[in-house]
Amino acid sequence: MGEFELIRRYFSPLAGQSRAASLVLGPGDDCAIERVGPGNDLVFSVDTLVEGVHFPAGYNPEHLGWRALAVAASDLAAMGAQPVCFTLALTLPEASPQWLDRFSRGLARASRAFGLELAGGDTTRGPLTLTLQVHGEVPAGGAILRSGATVGDYVCVSGALGEAGAALDYLDTASPSSDQLTVLKRYHSPVPRLELGIALQGVASAAIDISDGLLADLGHILEASAVGAELDSQAVPVSSAVSRLKGREEALRLALEAGDDYELCVTTPPALWEGLPESVRTQLSIIGKVVAGSGIQGVDRVLVAGGYDHFGSK
Repeated sequence: MGEFELIRRYFSPLAGQSRAASLVLGPGDDCAIERVGPGNDLVFSVDTLVEGVHFPAGYNPEHLGWRALAVAASDLAAMGAQPVCFTLALTLPEASPQWLDRFSRGLARASRAFGLELAGGDTTRGPLTLTLQVHGEVPAGGAILRSGATVGDYVCVSGALGEAGAALDYLDTASPSSDQLTVLKRYHSPVPRLELGIALQGVASAAIDISDGLLADLGHILEASAVGAELDSQAVPVSSAVSRLKGREEALRLALEAGDDYELCVTTPPALWEGLPESVRTQLSIIGKVVAGSGIQGVDRVLVAGGYDHFGSK
């Protein structure tokens, strides 16, 4: 199968799924065209996933299609952006119809779920590598940055943490238990908090998605904002499934240090927190507050190096 037949068969059908009004031209020309209306800002981010580094060799291609787009889309959620479109650069060791059919199926499901339309990309031969760039829009000046946290703000996280990290121990389990299936689902099918991010526009003073671990990613906010934080480790939302599988102490360690949950960590002034709709507040847990200084206080284990590092270690 040639490159253009591969694109036509497996990826052209993904174009036009959401019919985003601002995507003027998708695949088929030298460039895609996205029109950013008056009063809007374009936000975009790129992520690369490499076999053996970001996912295991021989990983289920349908899971990979979903996961690859979810990981990229989570950056849009952290900025409070409305999803628009994405591009895909795909490096394949071979053009296997069976692999491509399953991968494109997972990618198509994620594309529909997240409202991200395929705008174009590239394919080439080599070690299995995926690079996805996602585009979104926010009202002009309305993007939630990492650098806006101020002393007195609440520190909040969405969801329960630690499941994706725990799942690494069960990827090869032949007959997983109910709790193991729960954590495996979080690893295989993460759901970026896109709607929550949009709801936090004008409310969150800073935000980041939890990809490298809560302590590490909160540390990025604190460094960018030139502040510190005091956490209540007992308030960190720990997955009940992980607690049953690993025990409370290990579950808390995973919640603090493990990555790949793709929940949001946000800071917000108390007055704005009180004005949030109940439907939004119930998605978040207050786990501490922003304080003067630097670093994180109130936890027994602090990642000095700062989470996962491709060229270092935890």
